[in-house]
Amino acid sequence: MTRPMRLAAAASVLLVLLAGCQSTDSTGVVRTNEPAKGDYTAFGDTFDGLKTISDVDYYASDQAVTEAKTQFRSENYGNAGALFYKATRLAPNDGVAWLGLAASCDRIRRFDLADMAYGRAYRLLGATPEYYNNLGYSYLLRGKLQDARSNFLKAYELAPNDPTVANNLKLLSSSVRNIERS
Repeated sequence: MTRPMRLAAAASVLLVLLAGCQSTDSTGVVRTNEPAKGDYTAFGDTFDGLKTISDVDYYASDQAVTEAKTQFRSENYGNAGALFYKATRLAPNDGVAWLGLAASCDRIRRFDLADMAYGRAYRLLGATPEYYNNLGYSYLLRGKLQDARSNFLKAYELAPNDPTVANNLKLLSSSVRNIERS
């Protein structure tokens, strides 16, 4: 057997072996290493009823985000920021964690870090009412009232019945009327 023929034979054997490791569901998605109906586990029972990875609704960042939200509500913004940061390291595509990190950075007046986190949150979440509301509050904390108003109005357009957005618009109007200097 010549070298090119041996190579072709080895490649075809490899293709046959690899094709046996995949299955296609009705949506056309190719899944690998999932049990077929009627396959048995090492313990002799069937795979029916067992969850595969695609069925699980848990992500590595869930616990960190939950703890971070608790710390944020308790006004422990430094701890919340550290936990949101941990969540962004565990799941870099978790937009909620990035938005929480941005809000925490706002509260400890680290606007440079907040801007970076808002940028990442926007790329992951898009134009959501929560994003615009949080960004508006960030500008309110910085004293940039025009930018705050612009973002609060965008949030209001997307969610006109959201009480948080309505309260922030009231807060903005009261801060415009009641300027305090120390």
